[in-house]
Amino acid sequence: MTTAQLLFLLIVFAIVCALVWLGVLLFAPGALRLRLTHFLGRAEDGKADGGWLDRMAKAARPLTKLSVPEEGWEKSALRTRFMNAGWRTPAAPALYFASKSGLALVLPTMAGIVLAFLPAQSSTKVLFVLLLAAASGYYLPNVVLARIAQRRKREIFETIPDALDLLTVCVEAGLSLERALVKVAAEIHIKSVTLAQELQLVLMEMRTGFSKEKALRNFSLRIGVEDIDALVAMLIQSERFGTSIGDALRVYSENLRGKRRVIAEEAAAKIGLKLLFPLIFCIFPTLLMVLLGPAGIKIAQTFSTVLSGTN
Repeated sequence: MTTAQLLFLLIVFAIVCALVWLGVLLFAPGALRLRLTHFLGRAEDGKADGGWLDRMAKAARPLTKLSVPEEGWEKSALRTRFMNAGWRTPAAPALYFASKSGLALVLPTMAGIVLAFLPAQSSTKVLFVLLLAAASGYYLPNVVLARIAQRRKREIFETIPDALDLLTVCVEAGLSLERALVKVAAEIHIKSVTLAQELQLVLMEMRTGFSKEKALRNFSLRIGVEDIDALVAMLIQSERFGTSIGDALRVYSENLRGKRRVIAEEAAAKIGLKLLFPLIFCIFPTLLMVLLGPAGIKIAQTFSTVLSGTN
């Protein structure tokens, strides 16, 4: 495939994408309602400006429709991953699916432009590169979402033993579980804003009429850490059967602290293996070059002098 043919295909691809975008903008139900409302001179009642995220989600709605599932995704594991990552705004799903569609279109276009300036490649290779770029762009938001959720889970896991210590002190001082959670949310805010916000959400659910069991189960669902699930089950059982919450919290806090220590020791033990490859392929060749370079130059000069003397 020549460069001219590749550029022609890219121009056709861009024109088709633009026509599809224009058709979606013109004939989407939301766009039709907006145009009809503007024509009749009536503004939508009760809809305030939701901020720049809502504006971005509204602008990206045509891209969202290209990758959003037909139905049922609100109750799927993807919705749980949104909660685990802390994406609670209504605009988050729209921006997520819009980014999948946009990257799946933008990355192949960029790859095609780069290939246009390279020597002529076979059509099979060009097609493979374009498909690989489209697949990478489509699944890149999944990787970003998983990384954000994993980092958030790790932060909460590392902070929860300290929060349990504070909760134990408050409960043993005579405070109820709700009042103890208020104190813990206020104090743990210094170390972890994420955990403090989650505890405040638990308190808000309790104040709006949720039972303690329902609020705590929602807390474990939003975080998505197995140890938090066990902690919530323990608190529910202690509340239901009237056992001492302070003793249970103290034991569980020690277990979590020991588990955190084991994970840290495991990570420290892996450092030697992870440093092996950079040492062998990056540091050792440079070190050998610095140490043996002058000796090699001296030997080469000596051999050249001996050879010139013999000639």
